[in-house]
Amino acid sequence: MPAAYLVGHITITNPQGYGAYSAQVPGTLKAFGGSYLVRGGHADVLEGSGLGERHVVIAFPSREQAQAWYNSAAYQAIIGLRQSNSTGQLVLVDGVDVQPV
Repeated sequence: MPAAYLVGHITITNPQGYGAYSAQVPGTLKAFGGSYLVRGGHADVLEGSGLGERHVVIAFPSREQAQAWYNSAAYQAIIGLRQSNSTGQLVLVDGVDVQPV
């Protein structure tokens, strides 16, 4: 079963409110095997137009674990903080099994 990745492209509209959300997300991930690969940081758009000012990639062991995290009571309790203090997109992407070269 391949890993899955939650990819977020976010523009923060209220830093204080978003900070309250951002501080709570890590505590919701562990039970579902989620871990950050990217969390903010500098980004350069190489092609096309930007999709937000903040980029996040969270790895999960499987699509099912990622979906279970997103639907969990712990995450649903704080999702409104993200939605009311930012705009953007969240995408759940299936990974691939990497074969050694």
